[in-house]
Amino acid sequence: MTSEAAAESKAREEIARIGEDLYKRLYTVGSAGNISARLNDGWLITPTDACLGYLDPAMIAKVDREGQWVSGDKPSKTLALHRNVYDCNPEMHGVVHTHSTHLVALTLAGVWQADNVLPPITPYYVMKVGHIPLIPYCRPGDPTVAARVRELANEVRGVLLERLGPVVWGASVSQAAWTLEELEETARLWLMTEPRPVALTELQIDELRTTFGARW
Repeated sequence: MTSEAAAESKAREEIARIGEDLYKRLYTVGSAGNISARLNDGWLITPTDACLGYLDPAMIAKVDREGQWVSGDKPSKTLALHRNVYDCNPEMHGVVHTHSTHLVALTLAGVWQADNVLPPITPYYVMKVGHIPLIPYCRPGDPTVAARVRELANEVRGVLLERLGPVVWGASVSQAAWTLEELEETARLWLMTEPRPVALTELQIDELRTTFGARW
């Protein structure tokens, strides 16, 4: 097996493993959500209408650098959105999209700010997630969303789609999933706390920037 074939096999296994983990923990249900990974000769992306909890690594869709479907099942309709992240940010090698309950609920209840859906209420949210903007509702697969993500791919680690949930990117599929989990947990804390918690002060956030290189 060549090194590129080995890397592709590893990426397929990682997508299936992360998909199963997110599904078992109820970050996604039914056939909602999608995951992709960058390869040297294209991308892998979960098939359209596939359940993330029961992915067959061999049947995960592969597309070439021109976006043409070359193997596996039919790729997700969100392919353009994922490609825009990779095209704009060469350091990104994984994208995860789920319909996470608390983040979708946040968009229904009302986000904190349009360009910052949650306040900085925990240090790990500041360090691991950072600013997450809201993208107003568009139907699933709408090219408007992909275009907006293209504009933001170098500025943030992810976005929150109104009524649809988060799209998060990272240096690997696993890292993207970890960021998404921190984002979902912060939304859960925010929604379950009454009165709403006070955000960290600018001095406290500046300490996180200085000590840990937080991007806030």
